[in-house]
Amino acid sequence: MNVHHLELFYFVAKHGGIMPAVRNIPYGIQQPAVSAQVAQLEEFLGVTLFQRRPFALTPEGEKLFAFCQPFFSGLDKIAAEFQGGEARHFRIGASTIILRDHLPRLLAGVRKKFPKLKVSLREGYPVQLEELLANDEIDLTIMLLDGKPAAGFQSMVLLELPMILLVENSSKIKSAAELWQRDRIDEPLICLPAQEALTKKFAARLLELGVEWFPSIEASSADLIETYVASGLGIGVSVQVPRKSLPKNIRALPLPDFPKAVIGASWRGKKTELLGTFLDMAGQRAQEMV
Repeated sequence: MNVHHLELFYFVAKHGGIMPAVRNIPYGIQQPAVSAQVAQLEEFLGVTLFQRRPFALTPEGEKLFAFCQPFFSGLDKIAAEFQGGEARHFRIGASTIILRDHLPRLLAGVRKKFPKLKVSLREGYPVQLEELLANDEIDLTIMLLDGKPAAGFQSMVLLELPMILLVENSSKIKSAAELWQRDRIDEPLICLPAQEALTKKFAARLLELGVEWFPSIEASSADLIETYVASGLGIGVSVQVPRKSLPKNIRALPLPDFPKAVIGASWRGKKTELLGTFLDMAGQRAQEMV
């Protein structure tokens, strides 16, 4: 049996398909090559190892995965032991703003203790990041938290940020209360996608107030919301970030009676020394911000 073909099958089985495997194989290889080499393994064994669409291991595939999984999953651990127990790879998922504005300083501090650390960064929505974490494709997420963590997951609150509305400077609206008193709000609402924690909290509070106001534009980030508000395309839902200045042509309307947005870190399993170090520094960074 070709051991390299077996390794590729391990990644396909672990990550639930050929394309997810390609994203997580720790060396460069393209999807056609993975497909061809796994097909060669199936031809050699004379069995089908998995269904392609939708992905599902066959009984033979499950048996082979159970055989090879302990070996391939233990390679990083044994390598770390030979390297003196030092962690070598840390995979972090977060929003663009966090990766751009806050993570560089954190990683600089972590690397003082783990100088040979390799870091992989993934950006995405919380729903996407939760899926990556559940599939063991990342080690940690920093994102807006939505309630208690699911079984098997842990979380740590870093910041609680007040919710705000963003309006263009030329708008005559002086407070959010003015909007709630109207029979109908005509201004378009700009917010994150409906499944995001911030959007759900905002909508739930509107329902409590008896206010009907539905999104007209869904933006993928807080930066995009600011851009569209600045362009006069509507009113945006955002959070007040300490020490962050808004663009000159935008102002914020406080939402004092709305729940705060909770930003935190989530992970699976036990804390490693590396993870503990990162969380300690993230907590310090959050305290410095407030």
